[in-house]
Amino acid sequence: MPKSVKILDIVQENSLVKTYTLDISLHGKPGQFCNIWIPRLNEKPFSVADDDGKVMKFSIAEIGPFTQELAKKKVGDKVGIRGPYGKGFEYKKGEHLVFLAGGYGAAPLYFLARQAGEDGCEIEFIVGARSENLLLYIDKIKKLKNVHLHIATDDGSKGYRGYNIEVLKEILLNKKIDHIYTCGPEIMMKKVSEMAFEKNIPAQISVERYMKCGFGICGNCVNDGTGAPSCKKGPVMSNEEVRKLKDFGQYHRDEEGMKVKL
Repeated sequence: MPKSVKILDIVQENSLVKTYTLDISLHGKPGQFCNIWIPRLNEKPFSVADDDGKVMKFSIAEIGPFTQELAKKKVGDKVGIRGPYGKGFEYKKGEHLVFLAGGYGAAPLYFLARQAGEDGCEIEFIVGARSENLLLYIDKIKKLKNVHLHIATDDGSKGYRGYNIEVLKEILLNKKIDHIYTCGPEIMMKKVSEMAFEKNIPAQISVERYMKCGFGICGNCVNDGTGAPSCKKGPVMSNEEVRKLKDFGQYHRDEEGMKVKL
């Protein structure tokens, strides 16, 4: 059952995304998700943007009926929450890592970078968006320990003009990288998967599906090709696992199980 918790703070991160700070810690890890519930409406899964043992943060884009209703909430209002669910990102201390974030995928990777940087990892953090006004967490990332920020925008309004995947390609040509991590649009992550395979570099990829129960029972988030439910075998999967998925980078399934082309 969801726990009823108070919204402690709301920050407008960019034109689409707000960060909600909730008065609870569920000891979530980077890459895991929780289901947030609005009474008499529905519940939806969202990646954990931060959990410091006292409060949790979720950075959520206003892109549909549920998130539009959530955006009406104010500090002091309550929502329901349950979780955390799924497998998160993992790393080894002292490694040289690359993070590739597209859109609001920057939030869970920021959470990971904060921990990995404190553990002595050197991190090349690439953040991409269509334009400068859609970039997320830039100022927060700049303050992290052992993190080098790289920015790409499609229109060139900030940083490199072009796709963030092109920045990744350049980094892999010039630096020795131990591991790649990515979260964001699936078309982008598909290219990361292919590049990591070609370069023989391990990668961890966040595979989001329509996750409902969180327990691997309902079958809504099962991936074609392996039958693996994203809520249990993911959302974070190794590139070896991802390359076995027939649907990855091609299509996903909606709440009724119908294929939706990416």
